[in-house]
Amino acid sequence: MSKPVLYIFSGLPGTGKSTLAQLLAPELAAIYLRVDTIEQSLRDSYQLDVSSEGYHVAYRLASDNLNIGLPVVADSCNPVEITRREWESVGRSAQAEFINIEITCSDQAEHRRQVESRRRDEFGILYPTWEQVIAREYDAWQAHRVIVDTAGHSVEESYAQLLKLFSVSE
Repeated sequence: MSKPVLYIFSGLPGTGKSTLAQLLAPELAAIYLRVDTIEQSLRDSYQLDVSSEGYHVAYRLASDNLNIGLPVVADSCNPVEITRREWESVGRSAQAEFINIEITCSDQAEHRRQVESRRRDEFGILYPTWEQVIAREYDAWQAHRVIVDTAGHSVEESYAQLLKLFSVSE
């Protein structure tokens, strides 16, 4: 049996990260974990002011699934070095491979349009404003990652670019 893979999606809100992660998960027959959904559930159920709790729940769910041999697509902003290392630690602990994937949108005007056109999704997630996105802490990357820049590309083109960066048949 081959090692399961943890696909760690990262990037600022509005770059297309969730869209691409949601396309990849069924292609890989992978578990899809979205930190935004977990955080909103915690807010709705327990009226929590959520900070890192959603990540901690996602780490455990990812670990459970990797440990039984299932690939996992983890979808989160993953903006700081500590969360990036935690995701990698989840993979190592489960003896899984992991791939860091950063989704960017290098065209600031396009990125802003994408952020400002989003509305609450089916889970009631209220997306951040453009001002909140540009004010967000986002550490420079220290680890190797694959990068998909969605600027000027359709979802289909961005997804094709992602698939070219690694083999999904493993």
